[in-house]
Amino acid sequence: MKIFPRLNARLVFLLVLLAAGVFWQVAREHRPSVLRPGVRMCAYVTNTADGTVTVVDLVRLSSVATIAVGSTPSGVRAHPTRDEIWGVSTDGGYAWVIDARSGQVKARIPVGAAPFAVDFSSDGRRAYVAGSGSGTVSAIDCATQKVLASVRTGRRPWLARVTPDGKRLLVPNRDDSTVSVLDAATLAILATIPVAAHPESVEVLPNGLEAFVTAAGSAQISVLDLKQLALLTNLPLGSQASDLVMKSDGGELYVPSPATHGLAILNTWTNEVTEHVLLGDTPSRACLSADDRYLFVTDAAAGRVLPTEIAFRHALPFIAVGRRPGVARFSPGDDMLLVVNEDSDDLAVIRVRTQSLLTMIPVGHRPRDLAVKVF
Repeated sequence: MKIFPRLNARLVFLLVLLAAGVFWQVAREHRPSVLRPGVRMCAYVTNTADGTVTVVDLVRLSSVATIAVGSTPSGVRAHPTRDEIWGVSTDGGYAWVIDARSGQVKARIPVGAAPFAVDFSSDGRRAYVAGSGSGTVSAIDCATQKVLASVRTGRRPWLARVTPDGKRLLVPNRDDSTVSVLDAATLAILATIPVAAHPESVEVLPNGLEAFVTAAGSAQISVLDLKQLALLTNLPLGSQASDLVMKSDGGELYVPSPATHGLAILNTWTNEVTEHVLLGDTPSRACLSADDRYLFVTDAAAGRVLPTEIAFRHALPFIAVGRRPGVARFSPGDDMLLVVNEDSDDLAVIRVRTQSLLTMIPVGHRPRDLAVKVF
């Protein structure tokens, strides 16, 4: 009769051990591989209708704060060397800076009317913002949060993109259909290059020799020679590009095209569109894994993410997310893919290893952009 209590005690002990093992494994599965104990990793999602940024803890997979930054926030970026999150208020005409550790706005920096984006110098000492409404580009000292200089460019400059060597800025002037090339140190204008109608996004080869510019008013991509500071060609696509994603070695450029329901693949050595991969209804934004293996493309109309094995041009089963998915970003280590759902007001978290939806986290109203920071 004494055997059964002993067996029950052993059974309970084994069950406790089993439960602890399961809990440890689940925690290990959910905790990003790049994190050490005591290190935080958060996503920062701009909410255009609320004028806020939602902070999402990517370990606990929950929103932990809402920060008021100003009307129509956009262009959110994690600072490369400081524990800060930068972005702009398009309606307010200023850049804002969030201290990641305290979750407080530490600065609002006037940069001219209607800014949309922020870019940083390679050493993180300067930030650059184009004011599309004021026709200016401003250089900001990141340590003091003060404007060092401001210069006029063309009409409605969309953004200021720093070249990989940090020496130049490329500024697409939307209303002039030109790209201004500026000296990053002095903001002196080195050249103004005509391009396809209404330029917006810019991608630069890792060696800095060529740049590729999308055109909102044309089914073309402009290819710029950055050594000669001249237009090489306006490359026909068949429809407008909605995004540009470059392979890490610079050999290929991936261009989602909603009108053609697919992905154009551009060979950057020959400057030719070599392939088209049919993907879905309205492929809009894309995100490439660090190993160049998988390209994830959001399909805004269908509410899903389309994984593609890029080496084989092979589309994998889609992943259903929220309504109108847009911008997507990987977490460090490529453990998770984060997708902003603009119409369902949430952030989809996809486990990359299994290519499955892990959870959806409510954020603010009309989310549009996000950045990820480890600190």
